Amino acid sequence: MMKKRILIVDDDSRNIFALSATLKAKSFECLSCLSAEEALKLLEGDEHIDAVLIDMMMPDMDGYEAIPLIKKIPSRTATPVISVTAQAMVGDKEKCLQAGADDYISKPVDVDKLLVILSTI
Repeated sequence: MMKKRILIVDDDSRNIFALSATLKAKSFECLSCLSAEEALKLLEGDEHIDAVLIDMMMPDMDGYEAIPLIKKIPSRTATPVISVTAQAMVGDKEKCLQAGADDYISKPVDVDKLLVILSTI
């Protein structure tokens, strides 16, 4: 059985490192990008990405702008996109879902909750 491939998009390499280490320990394969622009290019060219974890607050292009663009890529309309945010304010989850995210998780990431979300892909 092939490992599920997860793309982690975050402008902070420490967050990428922590999420990657956690997911790799649970038998996921992880790819990463430090910007939404880089992620869009990768998603257009790599058909073997099973889900995207995207930070909502990044410079240049944030997750609210990037998620609709990801979903417009013909091969990505059904790819699960999980928004990850440190804000966790009232209404954030609804705002993320309205942007096109399939699910939402706040930082610090609850690993058990994330694994439940990823188990559905």
